[in-house]
Amino acid sequence: MSPGSFSEQRKADRHQAAMSTMKFCRECNNILYPKEDREHKILLYACRNCDHREVADSNCVYRNVVDHAAGEFTQVLFEDVATDPTLPRTKSVRCAACGHGEAVFFQATARGEEGMTLFFVCCNPSCGHRWRD
Repeated sequence: MSPGSFSEQRKADRHQAAMSTMKFCRECNNILYPKEDREHKILLYACRNCDHREVADSNCVYRNVVDHAAGEFTQVLFEDVATDPTLPRTKSVRCAACGHGEAVFFQATARGEEGMTLFFVCCNPSCGHRWRD
């Protein structure tokens, strides 16, 4: 097996593991939905059409595996943070690229550096310029 094919096989295995299988009712063939049995503290799959229930094989209901290259991940991260309503915003800075007066800011570790760095992302949707303090 060549080195490239091993990593390709790992990606395929992860993709297969992340795919969920739909379960169907044995009585009426409708979709079974996850449901908690609080009394017995177990996960069930229950039909919403009839009273059929079955115990789940696993406690995992959904798994989302995101596999980005390092550069692609940071680009997606910076695109998303400008519209994230949970991040703090400041109007005390000006974007050097477009002059917009509002930016989102957050702390993260910079590549190859120790400690935390303060990052800013311009809130102008047509700009998206990013800089650090």
